[in-house]
Amino acid sequence: MLKQSLNFKLLQKLSPQQIQLMKLIQLPTQAFEERLKQEIEENPALDTGKDDADSIDDDLSNEYDDADDGNEKIEADDINIDEYLSDDEIPNYKTQANNYSADDEEKNVPYAAGTSFHQSLKNQLNTYNFTEEERAIAEFLVGSIDDSGYIRREIIDLVDDLAFTANVFTTEEKVISVLKRAVHTLDPIGVGARDLRECLIIQLKAKESNKIRSLAIAILEDAFDHFVKKHYKKLQEKFNISEDELKEVNSEISRLNPKPGSSYAGNNKIAEQIVPDFSIKIIDGELDLTLNSRNAPELHVSREYNNMLKGYQEATTKSKSQKDAVFFIKQKLDAAKWFIDAIKQRQQTLLVTMNTIMHYQYDYFLTGDERRLRPMILKDIADKINMDVSTVSRVANSKYVSTPYGTKLIKEFFSESMKNDQGEDVSTKEIKKILETVITEENKKKPLTDEKLSIILKEKGYPIARRTIAKYREQLDLPVARLRKEI
Repeated sequence: MLKQSLNFKLLQKLSPQQIQLMKLIQLPTQAFEERLKQEIEENPALDTGKDDADSIDDDLSNEYDDADDGNEKIEADDINIDEYLSDDEIPNYKTQANNYSADDEEKNVPYAAGTSFHQSLKNQLNTYNFTEEERAIAEFLVGSIDDSGYIRREIIDLVDDLAFTANVFTTEEKVISVLKRAVHTLDPIGVGARDLRECLIIQLKAKESNKIRSLAIAILEDAFDHFVKKHYKKLQEKFNISEDELKEVNSEISRLNPKPGSSYAGNNKIAEQIVPDFSIKIIDGELDLTLNSRNAPELHVSREYNNMLKGYQEATTKSKSQKDAVFFIKQKLDAAKWFIDAIKQRQQTLLVTMNTIMHYQYDYFLTGDERRLRPMILKDIADKINMDVSTVSRVANSKYVSTPYGTKLIKEFFSESMKNDQGEDVSTKEIKKILETVITEENKKKPLTDEKLSIILKEKGYPIARRTIAKYREQLDLPVARLRKEI
């Protein structure tokens, strides 16, 4: 049976311009600069205020000679030049210098384009006397090393890949022989290991032999599981050693590098330089907020394009091709005008949002004490500035602020709340800081269990369940009590 019904739906759709604005707001400083550069390259109607030797010809009639339809007219209302160039000679958002950090405070850290990690390893293979087959195997093994310095795949899988991709038919024994004889001797020592145990053993064997190192190798080879789980009593009994000897072994192993690949200075993954979007300083006991000037480019609509429009409107006859060109120019001017307006809105949104966050966490920014952080969620800020929660999220998740206490990701200032034994709302960040302090100050020979940590925090006025303690501890990247134990 068919049934007809009438339903009403209220839908809210974002315009393409609104979507683009949201994307601009989300971009951190360096990504924003790249986006800005791209827009300037794609739209010649945007002017950076700098002299351009390749200026655009003002006279459209010189470019278009085919007056095949000279009687065609374009109405003056089609293009209103005043909309594009009313007072845009100096963008008004550049005149408010107090909103932006001084350019001379910007520090750019240059990076050298050195040899990549994998290329360095391949270069080292040139010092070995290989057969053609061995060289192919060695280069394939080096190419299989991840950025931490490990070969994570099984040898049998590598043998299959060598056959299918490199047309090299070999055996597991041959691959393991090349791995141990050559790859495991490359610098940095430890690369090419198949697991942590092998990585540590390779590094120990590369050092000058002594009693402690030989003992450390024996422990890693024969009792790695006991060592990782810190079953120190079992290790002492198994190897018949004293507590002092075990301490020396532990110290020797702790100096090894568990990720030899990541320590390579020429690694392809160079740590990205963080450029703060804001700066907060304490001036005469008051907080002062500035926006990085790199977020406020000097842009205005191109005068050359304006002259083209004026020349077209003043012309008595206009060709068909000139009319097509002028509408193209109008399209570019519209895009340029919108982009400049979007930048203004972006700067305003960033400043308003960060200013509200700064005042919400005023005590923290004055002291740097994380225990002074107030519980704050995205909605708290969104309600104060009458913006959507998603807008605040875009600012918080991707922007950094330079403070007297270091450069911080803005989202780090947000936290949930819970009540203490006085019924007051306290930030979960405050609780995590106290938990971290308690664990740092514990007796490492008898580290505190989650149950004992829960009792201690309850005594301090924070009634937290053991499961919550475990969750916070994991978020702080702190291991369980057994793994925090020291000799």
